Amino acid sequence: SWSIFEDRILYQLLVFLQPPSRHSFRLELYSGTRLPERCSNIRVVLECTCLKEMGNIPCFVHPRKDKETAQHSPLLQTLCTGSYLDVEEIACWVQNLVQTAWEHLPQWQHWQLTVLPSSHSCRVLLSGPSDIQLCAVLVFAVEQGSP
Repeated sequence: SWSIFEDRILYQLLVFLQPPSRHSFRLELYSGTRLPERCSNIRVVLECTCLKEMGNIPCFVHPRKDKETAQHSPLLQTLCTGSYLDVEEIACWVQNLVQTAWEHLPQWQHWQLTVLPSSHSCRVLLSGPSDIQLCAVLVFAVEQGSP
């Protein structure tokens, strides 16, 4: 969605997260009196790939005995707390990704990108040569029922 407030255009974008190969997402609702839409955890499940034809890609669940080092999931190590997606880690990762990508876009040399503080989304402000500012808010979601 988008809206205009005086000299600022606000874009709100819903970004659906997809699990990488050998992973799946499982929605786990809290039991209690709070609203389930607001109080859910997304558990990252490592999928067994032993019986699938995936070439030399190792299985996270059943590592080969001939390998000296066990394989670890980069997703679990970077964007999760325990086995659950951590929205603060995701927001920080996307903010860094946007900032790094922006530095490689020469066509935007007359625009300034400011990453705004946010622990549950990615908020960026673009200021250009005119008085108009663009603000984009990336909100993260996982589609319920998707693999």
